[in-house]
Amino acid sequence: MLLLSIFSASLLLTASADFYRDAEITWGDGRAKILEGGRALTLSLDQYSGSGFQSKNEYLFGRFDLQLKLVPGNSAGTLSSQGAGHDEIDFEFLGNSSGEPYTVHTNVYAQGKGDKEQQFHLWFDPTSAFHTYSIVWNPQRIIFMVDNIPIRVYNNQESIGTPFPKSQPMRVYCSLWNADDWATQGGRVKTDWTKAPFVASYRNFNINGCVAGSGSSCGSKSADSFNTEAWKTQELDANGRNRLRWVQQKHMVYNYCSDSNRFPQGVPAECKRSRF
Repeated sequence: MLLLSIFSASLLLTASADFYRDAEITWGDGRAKILEGGRALTLSLDQYSGSGFQSKNEYLFGRFDLQLKLVPGNSAGTLSSQGAGHDEIDFEFLGNSSGEPYTVHTNVYAQGKGDKEQQFHLWFDPTSAFHTYSIVWNPQRIIFMVDNIPIRVYNNQESIGTPFPKSQPMRVYCSLWNADDWATQGGRVKTDWTKAPFVASYRNFNINGCVAGSGSSCGSKSADSFNTEAWKTQELDANGRNRLRWVQQKHMVYNYCSDSNRFPQGVPAECKRSRF
């Protein structure tokens, strides 16, 4: 699941996002709807089915941005995922009990191998307004961002034997579905179907990347305002590193690299390298 990435987000979001042009509804039997002439899309979930959409194109590297307003209220058991799949880059939002924060779940799969989870609690209410969730994916690293603030960097560590997704084109997938067997507090809190339908709202779906099979066809449809090549070598500057430290110190709730119970013989090799 390539879920969603970085220049100046304010510039990127001026692009003419169009769900009719760039996305297609893949499942849900009418529960997914494109609205406002293609500028917005909603996914809904009830006790019978969830729904989802995907990008029309596949990409090999790029920057991927999507604004999302999550399911409000008691959304325990719901999972809103944005990702691309086996290779996968996952951004998932695990529903909550009323009053409890959403959990943002990130993971990276390469050559079918995952188990690289990091989880965060957001520093704002993601149900009250739209926020931008982004992924930068280039041959050197993957950067996960929220409102242009980096929350995670996953570096290419193939030199020490850790697989990295770099050869398989991926499509952006977004879905809303019932995951109450594991999503909220490990599955202990079940979906309250009296609150259905659950609705997640999307807008400003922007991709600036290399379309698979198109040779050198890279870049945004509205490229005049900024350097369309920037994502190819994107890395964190000093301000970005400081922001990442703040997020990981204050808002990270799980890091596979710190899970000694899971890795009694020692954490994976990439955990011993720089997080930047």
